[in-house]
Amino acid sequence: MNTGPQNDWFDKDFYKTLGVSKDASDAEIKKAYRKLARKYHPDANPGDEKAEEKFKEIGQAHQVLSDKESRAQYDQVRAMGGGARFSAGAGGPGGAGGGGFDDVFSDLFGGGGRTRTRTTYGGGGDVPPDLADLLNGFGGGGGGYGGGFGGGYSPPVKGGDIKSSTTLSFTEAINGASVKLNMPGGKPLTVRTPIGVKDGQKIRLAGKGKASPNGGETGDVILTVHVKPHPVFTRDGDNLRMELPVTFDEATLGAEVKVPTLGGMPVKVKIAPGTPSGRTLRVRGKGVKTKKGTGDLLAEVEIVAPKNLSKEAKAAVEAFQAATEDDDPRDGLLETAKAS
Repeated sequence: MNTGPQNDWFDKDFYKTLGVSKDASDAEIKKAYRKLARKYHPDANPGDEKAEEKFKEIGQAHQVLSDKESRAQYDQVRAMGGGARFSAGAGGPGGAGGGGFDDVFSDLFGGGGRTRTRTTYGGGGDVPPDLADLLNGFGGGGGGYGGGFGGGYSPPVKGGDIKSSTTLSFTEAINGASVKLNMPGGKPLTVRTPIGVKDGQKIRLAGKGKASPNGGETGDVILTVHVKPHPVFTRDGDNLRMELPVTFDEATLGAEVKVPTLGGMPVKVKIAPGTPSGRTLRVRGKGVKTKKGTGDLLAEVEIVAPKNLSKEAKAAVEAFQAATEDDDPRDGLLETAKAS
């Protein structure tokens, strides 16, 4: 997913894109993203360029707001962008051609991008550098072997972390995938994601980050994984969930129907006579495989009423209605509601 350079954060309202308030909880953001992603998913809107663009915007908004650090930095940037933008001309600070406020943020958040994976190391990437670190850099503060106000020896410090992110398909996240990350110096780092990785999960790659400035440990790479929604399945821990449409006669009389599995052959499940909507059927061993074991596939029955009936079918339904007119599924409902 291509989120573009972060200097467009001034102009993009990610909260509005997802239809949530600025103080929305993580759960509200995730729920809104899933709903919109299903609606505008390219598989559900083949050939619709506007839907595809909307899907990308939704993904970008979720990618920023679902991560606590990047959300906080986004809020800071948006707050700074509330007023006029400053820029220094030839006579401004820095001399001729010196960049101003706008240039600082262009350097800070700009830079090229990749459609699949980005890495942050002081410029560009999905997650901008920590603003506090940037300000500390402006103010100095000692360091190095002879650093410090007293001029004494400073102990070795660990190198900085590199923040990176990647987007996987739902199936890749379940089965694990190899991704390449851009690193400082141009040498890519190949990473194998764990089997069953979850959306928003952070993976720490020890010793793969920035070198220490004074002989200490090398920093780490912090990889955030984003998972695209699936048009059929959702994840519930190590279980997979889906809605299983069944006809009225299948639910009433009972039937045996095929149920899809993730990346495998469909399986047959039995619908018991008189099965209501909302009942969950469990298919064991068809969920997410992890080191702890394998989850199940949970299929929630959804009875679908026919939209267009032939004359014969309508007559049959009317005959059924007449034959069951004494059966009232709402019998006692009003009395029970009043009693409480």
